[in-house]
Amino acid sequence: MPSTLPDGDPAPASGELPESALRGLGDRPFGFYVHVPFCVTRCGYCDFNTYTAAELGPGASHHDYAETAIAEVRLARRVLGEAELPVRTVFFGGGTPTLLPARDLGRILAAIDAEFGLAAGAEVTTEANPESVDPRSLEDLRERGFTRISFGMQSAREHVLRVLDRQHTPGRAGQAVLEARKAGFAHVNLDLIYSTPGETDDDWRASLAAAIEAEPDHVSAYSLIVEKGTRLAARIRRGELPMPDDDVAADRYLIADEMLGGAGYGWYEVSNWATTDAARCRHNLLYWTGGDWWAVGPGAHSHVGGTRWWNVKHPAAYAQRLAAGLSPAHAREELTADDRDTERLMLELRLDSGYPLAAVAPRARPKVAAALAGGLLEPEAFKTGRMVLTLRGRLLADALVRDLLT
Repeated sequence: MPSTLPDGDPAPASGELPESALRGLGDRPFGFYVHVPFCVTRCGYCDFNTYTAAELGPGASHHDYAETAIAEVRLARRVLGEAELPVRTVFFGGGTPTLLPARDLGRILAAIDAEFGLAAGAEVTTEANPESVDPRSLEDLRERGFTRISFGMQSAREHVLRVLDRQHTPGRAGQAVLEARKAGFAHVNLDLIYSTPGETDDDWRASLAAAIEAEPDHVSAYSLIVEKGTRLAARIRRGELPMPDDDVAADRYLIADEMLGGAGYGWYEVSNWATTDAARCRHNLLYWTGGDWWAVGPGAHSHVGGTRWWNVKHPAAYAQRLAAGLSPAHAREELTADDRDTERLMLELRLDSGYPLAAVAPRARPKVAAALAGGLLEPEAFKTGRMVLTLRGRLLADALVRDLLT
């Protein structure tokens, strides 16, 4: 089943935000996330808020989705007022955004531009499954203003793709990268997943080699997480598949960093590598460095000025709210100063730019010293007042953050 929504305070039907959220609006980077919740099939590991045709039910459709999303873009303009908010990044995620025609994705992007204005050189990304695009649709996306595309490759081994319930053949992702390049996309990402049950070190090396051979300028690699309620979790619970092993995942990460680094990809976030600074995903960097974003779509989570809110989950309920002139927000929370400090540490420490030592709470400074002595932090960066993770530190990043927060 799709993921559940968190608890929170009631969100006003108007979508109105507290004054504290609007204070300083425009001083921080601003972007849009657009959630497209449609998939042809549900991958066994997926816990995202997505729906196949059989799951969608009445009251929502692919055909009407662009107009509904545009209604939320217009709501965003009313809620945020007249502040100058040039949109630096737009990211279409899912689901599979490219199940919608390129003209519909382009209409949503055009509405964002009409209401807020795209900043000069704005990054506009869409996710895509390799089998959901072809040369003509890729050219159409470029013509409508998309500048970056992210393909879900996951693996180059057929038996691993079967465990993940992926539909594309092993070579399709590499072919899609070539087609995207020919269509004029300067920036192309491949997503990979490691430590899938049944995957070997050789399988993982083959997947990395295939990704590198395709020559995207960005690669994301994530350890498989077994989410409750997914088909994969049920198979593991029944003993059909083994639970992924943390030590194996650490070894796979080391293999990824070695192979990607050797091919000219530099890490800039624990799970992300790019060939150049220009190839880094600016939309994700906006998230990781405390920017503001409005998230369009069912179940989508927004953040503006320390207020976070999330929309109703089902596409039919989402469409009904907007058709009635109401905000689709389900609930929200106002982050405290401590909440924001915690999130800043959790996110910035994962970046190659690191976290400022001056922002470390006094009670945590002995633990920082211990992390430096234990080889988790780069000594040279430390001398300049930054906490930057070593390779060993990247493997233990989550544990280090927990330690610094307790």
